[in-house]
Amino acid sequence: MISTAGALIVPVVRSAGAYRSPRADETPGTVQTPTGPLTPLDRDFVKRVRLAGLWEIPAGRMALAKGGSTEVRTAGQHLVDGHTELDRAVLDTAQTLGLEVPGEPSVQQKAWLKQLDDAQGAEFDRLFANIVRNAHGQVFAVVAQVRAGTQNSTVRDLATLANSTVLDHMTVLEATRLVRFGDLSGPPAGTSSPTAAPVPAPGGTQR
Repeated sequence: MISTAGALIVPVVRSAGAYRSPRADETPGTVQTPTGPLTPLDRDFVKRVRLAGLWEIPAGRMALAKGGSTEVRTAGQHLVDGHTELDRAVLDTAQTLGLEVPGEPSVQQKAWLKQLDDAQGAEFDRLFANIVRNAHGQVFAVVAQVRAGTQNSTVRDLATLANSTVLDHMTVLEATRLVRFGDLSGPPAGTSSPTAAPVPAPGGTQR
């Protein structure tokens, strides 16, 4: 998800539950939960997954409404379906672990949505494919790290679902043949805080 969330004030939704682990800003280190140790990276990952759905579901709906090709509209449908399921899972995870999760997209994600909302025709298709694919590439590295290393079974289940969802979305976005691979950002240098994916510039050659 993918922007510098640590620098933003993001509204949160508190999930009620029998157990409430401290938020990352309350307890910087690892805390114990009924389903295993919960690290700062685990908690950050849960929030990233929630943020992803908050902006990618609207982005997918835009692609369904404005997409100029079957491939773009198909990618939009995958975003809506995949993140609707993933959002249910992340809210269940937050409730189980007593975590607070964002209630609206970050400032950066809102800016991406505005770009997509303002764009039409071929420009929309290009921006949609590249902005969303870049964002997925950023979070994919974090999903893999959490899935490989978490000791919390609840987080592991969420990471398993997120891994298959993000990979599916990357695949259908690439199938639009609009993704400029040479312009994509590499994996984030660190995984303790999200990084913002740059918006591809207009024009240029597809790579």
